[in-house]
Amino acid sequence: MVNMNISRAADDADTTVKPIIDPRLDDGDHDRFAHYVRKSDIVRANVEGVEVVALCGKKWIPNRDPSAFPVCPTCKEIMSSLKGTG
Repeated sequence: MVNMNISRAADDADTTVKPIIDPRLDDGDHDRFAHYVRKSDIVRANVEGVEVVALCGKKWIPNRDPSAFPVCPTCKEIMSSLKGTG
């Protein structure tokens, strides 16, 4: 998401436009990442076809190879804090 910040100097007739990048993820962005989930939940999802819940809160039924995607930054941050390396 990009917000436009428009400012005008009092003695200048030109308008300066500065893009401000908002790094928040929207709902669809979570599909672009591999997420951290309990191993037992993955096994259960594969056997029973139920949803899993990632550390970041994303819920879904796993059906793709997570090694083909980068790790979710939110999951990674939470995992680091749990392990005490963050």
